[in-house]
Amino acid sequence: MLYATNIVVAEQGYANSTVADIIAKAGVSRATFYELFSSRDDCFQAAYRANAELVAALMANELEQVRDDKRDPLDRLDRVLGVYLRLLHDVPALARVFLVEVYAAGPTLIEQRRSSLERFVDIVAETHRGEKGVLGTQPSQRFASQAFVGAVSSLVTNCVGAGDIEGLLDLRKPLMRLAAQITSK
Repeated sequence: MLYATNIVVAEQGYANSTVADIIAKAGVSRATFYELFSSRDDCFQAAYRANAELVAALMANELEQVRDDKRDPLDRLDRVLGVYLRLLHDVPALARVFLVEVYAAGPTLIEQRRSSLERFVDIVAETHRGEKGVLGTQPSQRFASQAFVGAVSSLVTNCVGAGDIEGLLDLRKPLMRLAAQITSK
């Protein structure tokens, strides 16, 4: 049902989606839906949490893959950013729900989105763990990681909101140039 919720909300928008739409897409009964969820909002919150966990897990997994080899921190960041952009590109319904429709779902989901962004900041900071410079895990370096994630979030949300899914992949190089400029300070 979470997958069906993603598809319905991505196609119709959060405000226009109904339980009837979700159960029709999922091919389940209304009784089954209400055995699992108390409302459309409850189902959407579960779908958003699953999306957020998937995005964070894939990025963290990529970070683990490159953490201990002798890669440059910017190369580690590039690999993690690449996973993020590729996932959003390859699963546009997830991208729309995760980045755009979440803001129509009210304060609880907006808080979940904020938490997702903080997890993204943590991952970005980890790409530069132990490094001197602006990005990193030290409290004095966190603002730069937050600013970078803010830039990424704004740009990817604009692409997805405008329906420019192909443009997501085009963001990688300019975002990495931005990261290089941030870290060279």
